Formats: sequence, C-alpha cells, structure tokens
Amino acid sequence: MTHPVAASKLESSPASITIGIDVSKDHLDASRHPGGETIRVANTRKGQTALLRWIGDLTLVARVVFEPTGPYHRTLEERLAGLGVVIIKVNPRQARCFAEATGRLAKTDRVDARMLARYGALLEPVPRPIRSDLHNDLAELVAARRSLMRDRTATLNRIKTLTIDILIRHARHRLRQIEAQVTSLDAALEALVAENEDLLRRREILISIPGLGPVAAHTILADMPELGTMEEGQAASLAGLAPVTRQSGTWRGKSLIRGGRATLRQALYMPALVAMRFNQDLKRVYDRLIAKGKHAKVAITAIMRKLVVLANALLRKDRLWTPKAA
Repeated sequence: MTHPVAASKLESSPASITIGIDVSKDHLDASRHPGGETIRVANTRKGQTALLRWIGDLTLVARVVFEPTGPYHRTLEERLAGLGVVIIKVNPRQARCFAEATGRLAKTDRVDARMLARYGALLEPVPRPIRSDLHNDLAELVAARRSLMRDRTATLNRIKTLTIDILIRHARHRLRQIEAQVTSLDAALEALVAENEDLLRRREILISIPGLGPVAAHTILADMPELGTMEEGQAASLAGLAPVTRQSGTWRGKSLIRGGRATLRQALYMPALVAMRFNQDLKRVYDRLIAKGKHAKVAITAIMRKLVVLANALLRKDRLWTPKAA
C-alpha cells in the first residue's frame, strides 16, 4: 500500500522523494523528504519489510541515503538494490558538516535520518557502484590484515620497554601469533582473488607497476573498487591526494590534501618510496620537486598521486605497465 503523500509536496519529477535512513546495529530510523515523516523499525528482514511498506511506491523514490556502517547496512543495501532503488552512501563527516551548516547541532537517530534525507534531496550526490559479496569479503580480509599490522607495530613498540621476563615472553608469543595470522590472511586473499578472473586481472595490472606489491594491490582493490572507471582528477581526489587550493582575495595559502580514503593513502606510502628507486620517471618527478625546495613529504605525496593516476589509467585500458622507451 502506498503511503499517502500530499500531491502538493511532490515535485514535477516522477521520482521526487528522498528517503534518509540512520542505520544502527538494532534499528533503522527513516525519514521522508519532503514531508519529514519518520519511522523506526528493527534492523532485521522483517523490519526492512515494514520499512518498504512505509515507503510505499518505489517509483516515487529518487534515492535512499544512508551512512555506511560496515556489516549493519549490507542486507538493507542488497535488498534495496535488488528492487532497483538508487542508493547513496554518504561520508559521515560530510553529513555531519551539512547538519551543522543548517544549524542542526542536536544528534539523535531521528534527527540524523531527517538530515540525510535533506542532504540527498538538496545536494543530489552521485551514486557509487554497489559492492558485490566478493568485494565485501575482500574488504573485510584487508581490514583484518590492517588491524593485525597495527597490533604488530604496537607490540614491537611495547616490547622495547618491557623489563619483566614473563611479559617479554608473552609479547614475543603474541608476535608469533600475529605473523602466523597475517600469513593465513595473505593466503586467504590470494585464494579469494584467484576465484574471480576480473579481480585476478586487475591485480596483475596493479602489481606490474614498480613499487606495488600484492599487499598494496589488495588494498587498492578493496578500498577503491571504482579505480579504472574515473578520470585522472577524480581518481586523485577520491584517494585524497589531489591538492586543495586555498585562496581568498589577494591571499594565497598553501595547497593541502584532505579528505579521501586515508587507508588507501597509508597503503601507498611505502610503494611510493620503492617506486622512486625503480621507476625513473617517478624518480625524476621527485628530484624535480626537491630541487624546487619542496618538502620530502610533499614530493612523496606527489609520487603517491602519480601511482593512483597511473593505476587508474592502466586499469581503464586493461594493460600492464611497461617502461617508456629511452
């Protein structure tokens, strides 16, 4: 049954309604724009069915907007996608900035749902491709490996300050456990990628680039599945490696990188250092920037940006990296 919505509130477009959903582990809080009506249902299959009944005629829905919440939004996302609904996943930081810009300082699930609906209706963000189950599994494995590496670094730092034998033994035992688990995850990632011809080919292209090994390639595949479908500037911006111009009147500030996907930038730092040694083109870029007086970190960031742009171009053309002719 279609939920009654006043005809005067609908725009001329046949799909004029935006639904904002605040997703939590136990509940889904939804709001309709225009109108502002809200509903709370359980974050279960039965609750999703009740939500769909409340939404009503899906042909009137222009988009459904929510913030990504790991495993808590996946079943909802898959169900809505199966019904042909346009899904927008909003960066939580951007959504919060939008709420504050509109003067809404309160933060509750119902308020967040209303803000997400309004955000989607006013800004009309571009939808991103929905991740498949395979990509979700890949991302989960990569995130688990990343967590283990953080644990490894913390344990190595802690062991330097330990003085009691039993604590030292425990720390060394934990390091051996971490190494074994990392090896196990690497094997699982290899097996997962090998199951899919497209992923296997994409990884083959990525690791052909000097400096990018399997670990970095898996991170890129998991954290930036859109790579290969974007323009050069879009790829750098999505990775958070495109300089942001800062100026006002006659004042000119330093351009900075900001936003984007931090985990991807972290994964590209070491490959950039390696690429500077084995890729003469990138080494020349680095040397030129240093000669101009740029800080080493600025030059390394430029190399990271070059790697992302290069990876995007090669994936788009479906070809391996080859050195330029002398």
